[in-house]
Amino acid sequence: MTQQSQLLVSAIVVFDIDGVVRDVSNSYRRAIADTVEHFTQGAYRPSLADIDVLKSEGIWNNDWEASQELIYRYFEGQGQQRNSLALDYQEIVRFFQSRYRGSDPENWTGYICNEPLLLQSHYLNELSSVGIAWGFFSGATRGSANYVLEKRLGLQSPVLVAMEDAPSKPDPTGLIATVQKLTNNFLDNCTSVVYVGDTVADMYTVEKARSLAPNRAWIGVGVLPPHVQASRQRRDAYAQTLKVAGAKVVFDNVQELTPREIQKLL
Repeated sequence: MTQQSQLLVSAIVVFDIDGVVRDVSNSYRRAIADTVEHFTQGAYRPSLADIDVLKSEGIWNNDWEASQELIYRYFEGQGQQRNSLALDYQEIVRFFQSRYRGSDPENWTGYICNEPLLLQSHYLNELSSVGIAWGFFSGATRGSANYVLEKRLGLQSPVLVAMEDAPSKPDPTGLIATVQKLTNNFLDNCTSVVYVGDTVADMYTVEKARSLAPNRAWIGVGVLPPHVQASRQRRDAYAQTLKVAGAKVVFDNVQELTPREIQKLL
């Protein structure tokens, strides 16, 4: 942060992590499907499209809660009332984590170990070199976020607001807190903020931040997660959903948001 703060910062870019920095279609989303399948006794395994439909509602950023909601909705479809179901949320969390992190809490062996990276550290260095400050606001746990940022990407103590630090999106508290950490009294209150995310909740977060801190320009940028790019129809539909939710522009990959593209948005 010291090197960044000494530069003439032209903008602040805050990145979501899941679906932006790393591909979670075969990790987090696979863990959701495993969890729902387990707690419905094998009767229902949601597809990636099913999970996208739920997340398009803009309020299911927490994947543990999303898993629980899909379980509830399955049983409601079978004529049962959710208040009659004996679901244990902590058991849902434990099962999910056993798939995502693995059964050993110290040495992770789960799906997290095989997440493809969607961003490389040289891209962040390029942003820094032209005076663009950057950080991360994610609904992932701090342990999971640091695993990819520090262990995989090699970043040294990056600015990060994670699940434990703020309410779940679309509440903008975490986004605003990330910006406050980045500014650290070096930037004025009018520096534009770009938030890069892959879900409707991310775009709603930008809208809510704009209403709470109207002195800044808050710009939502959408990124298409890899799993929706398998077909043109699905890709276009997902991009349109993000634009309707507030994305000013949508990219296939986060690294397409170059300094030149950022300048165009300001």
